[in-house]
Amino acid sequence: MQTDETTNSGIQTQRLKCREARTRSIGTKVTPAEEKEILAAAEAQGKAPSEWARDLLLRGAIADNRGQMDMHIFTELVGLQMLLMETLEPLLRGDKLSQEQVKNLFRQVQTSKAAKAQELLARRSQKHER
Repeated sequence: MQTDETTNSGIQTQRLKCREARTRSIGTKVTPAEEKEILAAAEAQGKAPSEWARDLLLRGAIADNRGQMDMHIFTELVGLQMLLMETLEPLLRGDKLSQEQVKNLFRQVQTSKAAKAQELLARRSQKHER
């Protein structure tokens, strides 16, 4: 399912026959020194410069998306912690929570979990800077 292609620079690359056609492009300007570094890096990996750059851009985009997902998961975990802390204490004392109290706690957690997550991260980064 693969075909070999030779680029202008003589680098041989493999291309899948049944992959989706790449019809869009993104361009950038580089200095001659930057171009030299990019060409050397691509050649060291046996890739055409465009394929090397494409792989690098996609890895960066995926890493950024993963960071956003990590933050979302962290925020949800903080919300769960807040909910548990607010509900377990009265339950352990033997108190009962009404349905209205639980609904209010859910609303409170939903509105404040993102700010609390940011606060925790800020505190953590301050500790690391010391």
